[in-house]
Amino acid sequence: MLAYERTEYHHRHRIYVRGQVTHRTIRQPLHSYLHILELMAGQPNPEFLRRAIYLATQNVLTGAGGPFAALIVRDGSIVAEAANTVTTTNDPTAHGEVNAIRAACMALGTFTLAGCDLYTSCQPCPMCLAAAYWARIEAVYYGASAADAARAGFDDASLYQEFRKDSVDRKIPATQLLCDEAWASFAAWSASVNKIDY
Repeated sequence: MLAYERTEYHHRHRIYVRGQVTHRTIRQPLHSYLHILELMAGQPNPEFLRRAIYLATQNVLTGAGGPFAALIVRDGSIVAEAANTVTTTNDPTAHGEVNAIRAACMALGTFTLAGCDLYTSCQPCPMCLAAAYWARIEAVYYGASAADAARAGFDDASLYQEFRKDSVDRKIPATQLLCDEAWASFAAWSASVNKIDY
């Protein structure tokens, strides 16, 4: 860093002021500019969310699926992006966030997305939020809310309400059976020397 302390760096900044975008050229030492980039790391970038919203809208206009899309971002770059493909793949789990997580894991060759952020056009449903947790996503940024999705006819808000209930009061009953026998799988996992923790 010391080698650059006297080097001036010109950068054309995009500055957001109440929805308006303006540009200006800033002359500053390179080490100062790099410090600003470090401070900005981890901060949400509205442009990524706009991209997700655009993809969600295009998904509807092209008849490819529902009005949802998501991006996985790491270090300021898009790793993967995907839209909802529930109706085109006959897969009820093919939500935009899940598709983006799958694509990002394939692109990076890993099952963990630690250090990545999720930008999604709508607040994730419980399934997608759980997927983000399993993937070790650092942060989630979303546009529309679960209430907005409900107004458009999607069940996101009702699912959140459902999971707040005791299991016996939910619409889909869940009953535990063969718990002793089922433990055999976990016993095998615990004893395995070849397992990969996740």
